[in-house]
Amino acid sequence: MKLSEITQTFEHFAPLALQEDFDNSGLMVGDKNAEIRGALLCVDITESVLDEAIALGFNLVIAHHPLIFKGLKRLNGKNYIERCVQKAIRHDIALYAAHTNFDSVRQGVSYKMAEKIGLENLKILSPKKDALVKIVTFAPVEFAENVRIAAFEAGAGHIGNYDFCSFSAHGEGTFRALDGAEPFLGKTGEKHAEIEKRLEFISPAYLADNVVVAIHNAHPYEEPAIDIFPLKNAWENVGLGVVGTLKNPMSEQGFLTYIKQIFGVGAIRHSKFLNKPIAKVALCGGSGAEFISDVKRCGADIYVTADVSYHRFFEAENTLVIADIGHFESEQFTKEIFYEILLKNFPDFKVKFSEKEKNVVEYF
Repeated sequence: MKLSEITQTFEHFAPLALQEDFDNSGLMVGDKNAEIRGALLCVDITESVLDEAIALGFNLVIAHHPLIFKGLKRLNGKNYIERCVQKAIRHDIALYAAHTNFDSVRQGVSYKMAEKIGLENLKILSPKKDALVKIVTFAPVEFAENVRIAAFEAGAGHIGNYDFCSFSAHGEGTFRALDGAEPFLGKTGEKHAEIEKRLEFISPAYLADNVVVAIHNAHPYEEPAIDIFPLKNAWENVGLGVVGTLKNPMSEQGFLTYIKQIFGVGAIRHSKFLNKPIAKVALCGGSGAEFISDVKRCGADIYVTADVSYHRFFEAENTLVIADIGHFESEQFTKEIFYEILLKNFPDFKVKFSEKEKNVVEYF
């Protein structure tokens, strides 16, 4: 199959527009029209992982972490990033990263952590902000439903676990066609009033252009009025981290022992125990210290994440336990999401978890 078929499938699950501003998810090296023989899955692209792909005859490596975060000014092999890029190009291996866009979607990185732990009643910890718009248009009553359907098909109208969401109200629209216009209703040079429906839709901001085009194509007017309003609403379906509940609460020591077993953690850094049972759990794969305030707001008993600096442990303030289980450990199961997507969509495709990959952090 072509590389573009795989990338389109991944980006349908987690659109690149959902990645954080600092990120570099997507196709880093490779021709989208290349025929792919097999994919090797990993968290980090390293020279040993590429050697493994070469030995297997695979020409695609899919990683969670982008190999290239900043622009490359030279390719002279002075560090592992440049050497990996050189080796990938030399052996015609495509490199693809699915990073914070996979962190941001339901069934993404933190959801996979929650699945491993057995959490229930899952919600997003820190919903994405400033990512929604309201799109408003006006159409003659008999054409309103066609316009509505077109907007839905372009991606508008999703609110939480509902789709086809819209609002409509009747009103009177007025206009006068000037010279050069070709009015659908009324006559050039004459004022015209028409009973219309006002149609309102919520849309992800990154899909707004597609929705506007769809409305134009379905609308009978030559110049339909379309308004786009930015919204401050949090996007509850998209964001970072997860909050859920344990079916059977555990002691703090028992829960961290359980976490060590599931994630293969060498050591857990944590704030002091509060001698309270753990029932509500917040999770964030990777560096999640910036969401401690969100964890407090949701009332979690413990926050499991990684890369927590010394001073941030003070923010526990005797209200919760903060547990740092390690960056690689928290995100290691992301490869399983990749595997499930590929198996579901391309059941005969050769896919393998890397056996040469290892956590760069070791425990003494």
